[in-house]
Amino acid sequence: MEAPKGLYYTKEHEWARLEGDIASVGITDYAQGELGDVVFVELPTKGKQVEMGSAFGTIEAVKAVADLYAPLSGEIVEINEALENSPELVNQSPYDEGWMVKIKVSDKSEADKLMQAEEYAKMLEGIGH
Repeated sequence: MEAPKGLYYTKEHEWARLEGDIASVGITDYAQGELGDVVFVELPTKGKQVEMGSAFGTIEAVKAVADLYAPLSGEIVEINEALENSPELVNQSPYDEGWMVKIKVSDKSEADKLMQAEEYAKMLEGIGH
């Protein structure tokens, strides 16, 4: 399971890459592997306000449908429109081409409540991965 350093992770298996006050958000390699082949991603519209821990969309795979949770609070400023026609990017490149939304973060200190790569890897070990 890949968990790149420099990202923040949630217990629900989302990641956030914070650059200034913009956070790119997606699901982890572990999450895409558990879901299986992603067939559809429902994302919010630009301008939507999201709260840390609240659902902002859904991801549909052959095996299941799951909610997507915002790792940080703020405003959706960009969505990955490539996922509309190529949802498999989430499986192929979860940390790069498979990102989902970009959030203009309203409170960067919320990142302190998220896990670093080492903590996330330990959590995965605890669930047998």
